[in-house]
Order: sequence, then structure tokens, then C-alpha cells
Amino acid sequence: MSTLEVKENTELEQPKPVEISGSKAVLEALLQENVETIFGYPGGAIMPIYDALYDYSEKLKHILVRHEQGAIHAAQGFARTSGKTGVVFATSGPGATNLVTGLADAMIDSNPIVCITGQVFASLLGTDAFQETDVINITTPVTKWNYQVTDATEIPEAIAKAFHIASTGRPGPVLIDITKNAQLQLFEYLGYKKCNHIRSYRPEPEIRNEYIEQAAELINQAKKPFVLFGQGVILGKAEEEFKAFIEKVNLPAAATVMGLSALPTNHKLHVGMLGMHGNYAPNVMTNECDVLIAVGMRFDDRVTGRLDKYAKQAKIIHLDIDPAEIDKNVKTTVPVWGNCKKTLPMLTALLKENDHSAWLEKFRELEKEEIKEVIQNELNPTTDVMTMGEVIKVLNELTNGDAIITTDVGQHQMVACRYAQFNNSKSSVTSGGLGTMGFGLPAAIGAWYGAPEKTVVAIIGDGGFQMTLQELGTIMQFGAKVKILILNNEFLGMVRQWQQLFHDRRYSFVNITSPDFVAVAKGYYIDGQKISERKDLKTALETMINHDGAYLLEVMVGKENNVFPMVAQGTSVSEIRLK
Repeated sequence: MSTLEVKENTELEQPKPVEISGSKAVLEALLQENVETIFGYPGGAIMPIYDALYDYSEKLKHILVRHEQGAIHAAQGFARTSGKTGVVFATSGPGATNLVTGLADAMIDSNPIVCITGQVFASLLGTDAFQETDVINITTPVTKWNYQVTDATEIPEAIAKAFHIASTGRPGPVLIDITKNAQLQLFEYLGYKKCNHIRSYRPEPEIRNEYIEQAAELINQAKKPFVLFGQGVILGKAEEEFKAFIEKVNLPAAATVMGLSALPTNHKLHVGMLGMHGNYAPNVMTNECDVLIAVGMRFDDRVTGRLDKYAKQAKIIHLDIDPAEIDKNVKTTVPVWGNCKKTLPMLTALLKENDHSAWLEKFRELEKEEIKEVIQNELNPTTDVMTMGEVIKVLNELTNGDAIITTDVGQHQMVACRYAQFNNSKSSVTSGGLGTMGFGLPAAIGAWYGAPEKTVVAIIGDGGFQMTLQELGTIMQFGAKVKILILNNEFLGMVRQWQQLFHDRRYSFVNITSPDFVAVAKGYYIDGQKISERKDLKTALETMINHDGAYLLEVMVGKENNVFPMVAQGTSVSEIRLK
């Protein structure tokens, strides 16, 4: 219920205007959008909104981060696990520019975020006033929509549009920049009306039945069909529809990094992960199938490798809510526009039940080869040095695949994506398109607020952790029960791997010295421990998971272990290396 008692429109009685400030109108809008949690950092230009927030503390939970980049990554984690829109507050100038990396990350990974930034007085715009930055032009390339408010009367409509645009169609980040005079200005408030239509904005394209029929015909005729699925399945809330689709025709299906958890890892038709460090079978079989069906994914270069050698033998069916993605990278035989929650059932209804067991078995044969050459050594090493993979294996055993896993970016990310078990949708949170080091810790904080009933484990490398470790202060102050698992190989591991394989082991500035992470955590009143021997691994992980509160576990792993398989840049997915 809103703080203000504003009656709804009726034929007999119009709402009586109430005079409030622009700042209060912002908070009223958030309540009407059912926002409960805000991640932010105050400053001069947004101070009136924070002053108003003082009176809303029982209805709006504000999480004070230690850096604005931490705020937006936390909002991303919140959005990814809750399915809701994340909300961020930041001030002008450096506060707003500190959001840019997170905006770019949210834009490419389709995360629904609404950022509200303060701005200098409208009379000072363009004068290089203190902490003035042209945030609208700076953020235009990395937002789905942005808008500057200079008059308080615009606030209700602007925020309503922001939430509608951020959360509909292909989701994405939106930024509303509000000048200080608009925050202070009093105006006659007539209530808040949620936005459900914008004349120039069509979030979902028209579904064309003829394309559905053409796609069904191709699949029914296929001898070797193969499905690639991405985050669009999760964003469309189409997990059950997708499962029904592949099960009716016994279709092998592989996930992109962002598609992980849309289908349970142990599902009988799940054949692994695509991409540069994905599984052997799905990469090789991409260039063996006769019909390739892409659902809610965008044919990123990390998935396709060399485009001129990608799936040239196959007819391509591409299901996507964003028409701009179709034919952008890979030429499509049949485009299927629309939300896959709607298009998949339409397509499934036209499919004939089929048995592609012999084709599916070919994936399993290649999987056995990968197990022998790569996976066995990674999960069950015979050396004294621990591997990242065996750490993930024990974690799986202890969490039964029910934890939410957030990762940072690097070798540990690829190992976690390869080996972590995901039984539930929205349980994998990683920076896919932008690959933002420093993402893992703040994203885990937001993920916990999005799903506090879940165990949230942040798997982070020693390099990425040092980019945003100040967010331990956020955990300390607000009590997010995040489990932090640092896999420390004393290198910037992914860069080092490339330098080893492609630059003659010229290890240029990838040796990284780290502090005593356990002591750092202790300084923030967070318990933890460091281990370096296999005999301590299971007990240490059990302690971490069972601890009532945040916990940091640092595990020393092999310094020069590499992540395989690997599709080197500039090569075909068929040329994937096992070693």
C-alpha cells in the first residue's frame, strides 16, 4: 500500500491532487512497482531522494554498497535470481559514470535494471558544474532507454516507462537522470499509473504462423537435429515449454553459458555446454547436424568460432524475441520471431513424435572421449595439486545441485560453468557477454537478496576478487549470507593460459600477488579459512556451507592448469582442442 492515500479513478470521483516533492514521487513510484530492495550510494546530487528515503525505511530496503559498480552488479544478481527488475540509486558525475561497466554488462546479458541517478540543477547543465557529467550521452550506447527529468511533473510517467521498458520484450537496463531541482520541486501529484503500452515501443514482434509451420516441417524431416538454448528460455519463463519441446522429438540440447540452468544439468537430453571452453560433443556436432535449432540465444562469437565455417551443412531455425538478433551473425533458414513461451508450444504441437536415439548416442560417444582425455583428470586428479574441477565436484556433492552459483570471470568461471550442477532455473549467475572481472562478489550479494532461502556460492578467482572486494563491507553491514569460494592459482589464469598456448609462455604481467584473503575477511568480521591440501577440501567446504552467515574459503589450486577443451580464436568449432 502506498504511503499516500490517493484514490483510484472512477467515473464519479477524480483523485484529489496532493502536493509532494519530486523525490517523494520517485519513492511512491517504486512502491507501486512493488520494489522492496534498492542498491545504491548517496551523494550531493541525489541527496533529496535519500532525504525522502529516510521516511520510507520500513517499506523500501536500501543496501548501501561500497562502490556504484557494486550496486549495479548486485542489482543484476538480484534480477537474475528473483526474476524481478533490479533498482539502483547513484549520484551525478563519478557516481553515475561508475555505473557504466554494469550497464554495459546488463545490456549485453539482457538484465532488467532501472538506475536512478541524481543530476545537478537544470540551470547548471552544460556549465561544467561540480560533479556534472552528461550521463545521458555517456550511457546511451549501454542502455535500452534513458531519459533526463528536469521537471518533477515528469517523474511518475518517466519511471513507469522505465520499468515497462526494462522488463518487457528483451529485457535490459534503463537509466533515469533527475536534476536536483526536479527532486526538490513540489507539484500536484495525481497518483501513479503503471505503464503497459508505449506507442512507439513494440516489445514483442508479431508471431507468424507460416514460420512456425516451416520450422516444424524442417524438424519433422530432420535426421540429425540439434538444439542450442540460451538465456531467452529463462527470461521468457519458458523452461517447461522448452522441456516439452525437446522431449517430444528426443532432441539433443546444449546450453550457452547464459542458458545454463534453463534445463537441469542431468536431464537425459542435455548434452553439455557450447562455446570456447564448452563440451567436446556439442561443439563438434554443430558441424555435423542437418537442422540446427537456436532458442533464445544470439550466436555470440564464443559459441560460433569462425563464422565462415559454422554449421554450413545445416538448415538454421532461430527462435528469438529480438528480430535484430536474427540473421545478425548466422544466416537463418527459418526465423521464428516472438517470446519462446508462446512460440515453443505452437511449434511443439506441430511436431511428430520421433526417436533420434542413434543420433543422440553419437553425442554420448564423444562425451566419453572428453571424459577420458579431460574430465577424468580434472575431477579426479592423480597429482598432489588440487584442480578447480575437483573443488566444484565436491561442492556439487554437498549442495546436490540446488545452490545458486555466481562466478567472476576467468578460468574458474569456465570450470564452474562446465562442472557445476544446476537443478533449478535461475541458479547460474555469471557475466557472459561482457566478461566483467569483479562481477562475482557483488552479484552474489544481489543474488542472495533475490533468493534468500537459497545457498548462494560466489566462485571467484584471486584476480577478480581484488577488483570488488570492498563489497565485503556491504556483507558486513547488512548480513548477506554469501559463501565466497576463492580458487587461487596465483595468476591471472585465463590470460596466462593464452600466453602459454599462443605467445610462447611469455608471461607478461599475469603473476598476481594477493593479500591474506582470510585476514581481509576477518577485518570485515567475516569468518573464513585457507586450505592447500586435498585432505582438507571436503571438511572445509562443509564448514563453509553450514556456517550461519557469510564465509570465505580460499583454496590453493594448480598454478599452471589449463581449461580444456578449447576452441582457439579464429578456428572452427570442429577444431576444438582436448589438450
